[in-house]
Amino acid sequence: MNYKLVYVLIIWLCCQMRVVACQCPATGLSLAECNKYEVIFKGRIDSVRACHSNFGEAFFTVEELYKGNASRQFSVLFECNVPCALTFNAGEEWIIYSRYKQVANVMMDWCSRSRKYFKIAKEDFYTVNYGNDYEQEVSFLRENLKVHRPMSAKKNGAVNRNERPSSMQTIIILICSLLTIIIFYWLFNKYFKF
Repeated sequence: MNYKLVYVLIIWLCCQMRVVACQCPATGLSLAECNKYEVIFKGRIDSVRACHSNFGEAFFTVEELYKGNASRQFSVLFECNVPCALTFNAGEEWIIYSRYKQVANVMMDWCSRSRKYFKIAKEDFYTVNYGNDYEQEVSFLRENLKVHRPMSAKKNGAVNRNERPSSMQTIIILICSLLTIIIFYWLFNKYFKF
């Protein structure tokens, strides 16, 4: 009797666990699919910044730019805690399909056509999912989108625009705002009496 209860309890507990699988829609290699993305390039990973507030950043050396604007040294944001997330490692070669998240930051979606290069063709699971191998994809991109020259590396003035001020800067801004309101109130009461 106790064994049956234990089995039922184990089965019930197993059924209660949440299992989230990676479910990306099937995509075909076409110009229509390429038009969904703003930046497409083939590059090698120089380094990877660890995940911070659900986002990581991979730094690439762009070898071939097919679409969009990218400098030779280019960074790509990616989500970390999602079911389809893989790992980026320095030295790996990838084809990246991405969209702009902010003015100067592109973000790669794990369900995009982005794919890693495998030296051993049998290990390339993307071939089964996408219906073409890495070399076929590179050939398609070269023939249809052409290879473009990466931009020269310029410091973009908009990069730090979205950063929050430090706590000291916030206090100074609040004090200055309060002083401005007090001075305006005093001047208004002194010269405009009703």
